Amino acid sequence: MQHGVQIGDVLPESRHKVTQDQIDRYAEASGDRNPLHIDPDFAKETMFGRTIAHGLLSLAFLSQAMTAWDWKGWAFGGGLDVAFLGPVYPGDEVVVRGKVTALEIGENGVIAVCEVACTVEDRTVIAGTARRRLETA
Repeated sequence: MQHGVQIGDVLPESRHKVTQDQIDRYAEASGDRNPLHIDPDFAKETMFGRTIAHGLLSLAFLSQAMTAWDWKGWAFGGGLDVAFLGPVYPGDEVVVRGKVTALEIGENGVIAVCEVACTVEDRTVIAGTARRRLETA
């Protein structure tokens, strides 16, 4: 197929160990200081029983993987449609995977449609679709 991308291609897998320090730094950078993320005493009284990472921190791993695959096509024609399915806890390793499921031709060129997911062990914490524009040159 054109552009070197074919249906069935697998995106490079990436792995990210989440730490409480990373969650705390994300809280400061984002301004989201919800105690569920940064206060272990508060968080242990919640349904989660401990602190959890911000959903957007986990989503950033997916965006980072798409950037590593092709930063230009991602930055200038990428998009996500995902669902947050479960929490990520300090100590978890988030694994990002994706696979090209379709190639669409539109006004802005060819778009690679990818089924993507972030998992922690056997739990899927984020799943959905990512789109990336393919270069026409």
